[in-house]
Amino acid sequence: MELLAPAGDKDKLIMAIEYGADAVYLASTRYGLRTFAGNFDLDGLKWAVEYAHERKVKVYVTVNIIPHESDLEDLPQYISFLDSIQVDALICADLGVISMVRKIAPNMPIHVSTQANITNSESAKVFISMGVKRLILAREMTLSEIKKLRASIPNDIELEAFVHGAMCISYSGRCLLSNFFTNRDANRGACVQACRWEYAIREISKDQEYPIEEDSHGTYILNSKDLCMIEHLDKLRDAGVDSVKIEGRMKTEYYVANIVNAYRKAIDYMNTHKVYDLPDEIKNEVYKSSHRDYSYGFYFGDPKQTLDTSLPVSDYDFVAVVLEDSLNGWAKVEMRNRFGINSSLELLSKTKNNAIINIEKIKDLDGCELVECKIPKQQVYIKCDQDLKKYEILRRKK
Repeated sequence: MELLAPAGDKDKLIMAIEYGADAVYLASTRYGLRTFAGNFDLDGLKWAVEYAHERKVKVYVTVNIIPHESDLEDLPQYISFLDSIQVDALICADLGVISMVRKIAPNMPIHVSTQANITNSESAKVFISMGVKRLILAREMTLSEIKKLRASIPNDIELEAFVHGAMCISYSGRCLLSNFFTNRDANRGACVQACRWEYAIREISKDQEYPIEEDSHGTYILNSKDLCMIEHLDKLRDAGVDSVKIEGRMKTEYYVANIVNAYRKAIDYMNTHKVYDLPDEIKNEVYKSSHRDYSYGFYFGDPKQTLDTSLPVSDYDFVAVVLEDSLNGWAKVEMRNRFGINSSLELLSKTKNNAIINIEKIKDLDGCELVECKIPKQQVYIKCDQDLKKYEILRRKK
């Protein structure tokens, strides 16, 4: 089972690969559905493909907007460019874009985006007839529906499904709230996430009451709970899913590192144990990044439990990222949240399970000793009671 991770910018791509992704998905500054992610310019895309391929990681580029006529003008040149830098697949939703890719880059693998809303075998077969390699399933599908779909299509066609992250209230993405309120087209990458705003329902006729739950921050009736299937990866595998996808191109590098690390360990555990009884030390990792309440989405056929009324919560702060391996007991780090001498911090690592480190000394790059590090993104050296490795992360329970 492939682990597919988000790479919203260079730092997140590095973290996704470092913490165990088999493949990453990303976009340029055009044609993807996350305009406000950092994304990559053309030189950045070339670098990303080279960096990933050197580490035997695949790169899938999103070209999944629902284009208007003006969007098509530069698209042929862009497709040719992506073909020339040897990306591993294009993620497309629009029939015209898929047809264009087939003509311009006939050997380019195409993955059909969840935006295409594939929920049945007949729809799947139409896309397969166009020569696509992978179907990214609509989020509204249940496990039993996925299993039936798998049985009705050729074995060499791959299935991909989301397993973790934020879910749009319009689950597979064809939402118009952003267009209506701000004139920013969600289907062309400019969504302002209007569903996350605070709303109220006003009853005029008095014929029916609409009870609305709220927390101390307000009422968020259009929110969806976040998806989390880390405890049920075996069921997705048994249903025929080839690739599991983490949402989060607009999340932090810490989020990417933490969630990818958790799912990497979960998949490895599944691959080496007959019974998928995930240990708590892996299962609980997904609660250490910012998230709304978790749900299983539609997979078990109960969509009502996806609704939420809350803001995201996080029990941990991202404190620092390690820039260089420890040398003579000192490690170079870049600060994200304030810490000082005698701080006890938890280590996010590929190889160590939640080790606690104690900061003994801090000095700046000029060698001057500090009591506290409090300048955002300040680079310092720390002396602690354990050796640290590049890209490991220091975090603190709130």
